[in-house]
Amino acid sequence: MAETNSPLPLLFRRRSSGEMKNLASVSSSLLPAFGTVVDDGYLHLKKYVIAPYDFRYRWWQTFLVALVLYSAWASTFEVAFKKAAKGALLIIDLVVDVFFATDIILTFFVAYLDKTTYLLVDDHKRIALRYVTRFWFFMDVASTLPFQFIYRIVTGKWHAGEVFSFLNLLRLWRLWRVSELFKRLEKDPRFSYFWTRLLKLVCVTVFAVHSAGCFYYWLAARHRTPAKTWIGSEVEDFKHKSIWVGYTYSIYWSIVTLTTVGYGDLHAVNTGEKVFNMIYMLFNIGLTSYIIGNMTNLIVHAAVRTFAMRDTINELLRYASKNRLPDGLREQMLSHMQLKFKTAELQQEEVLQDLPKAIRSSISQHLFRSTVEKTYLFKGVSEDFVSQLVSEMKAEYFPPKVEIILPNEIPTDFYILVSGAVDMLTYKNGMEQFLSKLGSADMAGEIAVIFNIPQPFMVRTKRLSQVIRISHHHFKQMVQPQSEDGKIIIANFMEHLKGLKEDMLQEIPFLTELLAEQSIEPIAQNEKQQSREALDSTNANPEGTPNASSPSLSASTIRVIIYGHHPTEGTMSSDRLGKLIYLPDSIEDLFRLAEKKFGKRGSTILMADGSEVEELNALRENDHLFIV
Repeated sequence: MAETNSPLPLLFRRRSSGEMKNLASVSSSLLPAFGTVVDDGYLHLKKYVIAPYDFRYRWWQTFLVALVLYSAWASTFEVAFKKAAKGALLIIDLVVDVFFATDIILTFFVAYLDKTTYLLVDDHKRIALRYVTRFWFFMDVASTLPFQFIYRIVTGKWHAGEVFSFLNLLRLWRLWRVSELFKRLEKDPRFSYFWTRLLKLVCVTVFAVHSAGCFYYWLAARHRTPAKTWIGSEVEDFKHKSIWVGYTYSIYWSIVTLTTVGYGDLHAVNTGEKVFNMIYMLFNIGLTSYIIGNMTNLIVHAAVRTFAMRDTINELLRYASKNRLPDGLREQMLSHMQLKFKTAELQQEEVLQDLPKAIRSSISQHLFRSTVEKTYLFKGVSEDFVSQLVSEMKAEYFPPKVEIILPNEIPTDFYILVSGAVDMLTYKNGMEQFLSKLGSADMAGEIAVIFNIPQPFMVRTKRLSQVIRISHHHFKQMVQPQSEDGKIIIANFMEHLKGLKEDMLQEIPFLTELLAEQSIEPIAQNEKQQSREALDSTNANPEGTPNASSPSLSASTIRVIIYGHHPTEGTMSSDRLGKLIYLPDSIEDLFRLAEKKFGKRGSTILMADGSEVEELNALRENDHLFIV
């Protein structure tokens, strides 16, 4: 078979890489499971083999579904109204049969999925053998042959019997294509599951009404005494009336019977019609149950979230009433629970919990990275640090007038505001006092986390707000190995503290002393840096080993408690009280800082067990140091 530019050979010819890329994009979620996706995601099949997920082949199958709908209607219609089978419908039937005959030929070239190896089989012999040895090959051929037309060609006359009319009912075999289409649409997220299922129920109902009406008319048309039939008693000489008059009466009777209305104007007259009515009404019981069951399932599925919300709120109200909770606290509980259900599709953890960690991390980067980079605490830090930090963040929604942070709360997390607004409040003389308002990219709770003190402020939402939460534990783990980023964070933090309002500084008494110390330390650090550079230029270490006084990689982020007495001494004096400080860069700086705190110069640094400290690198968070 030569390759041409006609539409049909396009399905068979070997595809270029660009065409295969388009093919892979149509069903990228399915193709990787087949084992035939190699090298850049392209399918490599033998020549003149059609991939079952080729978008052109899919369009061809969809086009055939439209022809199946016509076949299903025409098959039963032509059984009841024999004149229609020899008129214009005959030409349409022949055209439709040609398309289905073409599909039979195409099936010999369509690769199939081997259920054992889960690979696409593209061997022509195996494809053909599989098709011809299956039952559906016989049914495809039988439902496509125009028996009446073949008999007309062979004998030169039309057959007067009913045999060919009933052979046309074999075309109903094609209805499996409609079932497959609905299965695919139900799984396709681009289409509404509710409306797809509803359309399927409508199609089943319409086909049942049409088929029953046609067979009921066939009973009347073939009866020996037409006047003694369900339609003959209403319409005289109905056989010579228009086809559409009989079809209208048939559909009317079928709908009235299916809906169990039973007006009684059209009723069974002879025994055959009574038997058919009994069978049809028994069938209607099953069909009605099927329709009602599916509709109930669709409606309940749509309302299940509402039922769950109402049950949860009722349980919450009963709990609040039983424990006599205040009205304000009760309103906060209800607001939070209602918000949880209203924003269920926005909750990051609930929606994304089944996705791999790499995908969740990429989503967090897309949603929150820009906000974190705008936050004052992380300005200037490395991109790697920001990426790691965002990956560990948890997103939450809070309704209006709900406390995010309570005063004196243990500092387990701090928050970055993504959207909305919150107020920072404090209590004075039993009254709430407004301190400041926070907006997008502002932080709350970081002072308590960094100083490791109880939360000094209360944070309350003004309107619906989304925040991202950072765990104290994860934050500490990420900062400690990143010495440069840790120094930048501390510098940003101290700069932020200098800009706090006087009212906020009063809530944390030691901040004033700390800020005063920070204004002196830069001068001492500059002097130390100059002397160190001079020393390095004259006494370079050839082996590159660090000195004992070299700064720790994470010294600027480690907090220790220093004392101005020997650890074995137990008398109480002013130097027995510890001072929480950030570990300086060198032992000399530590002695200088201790002298300023306790008023005396030390020469040795001891741990609580009496061991002497020789390198600051060995110290850890919250160590107790005694300067003697």
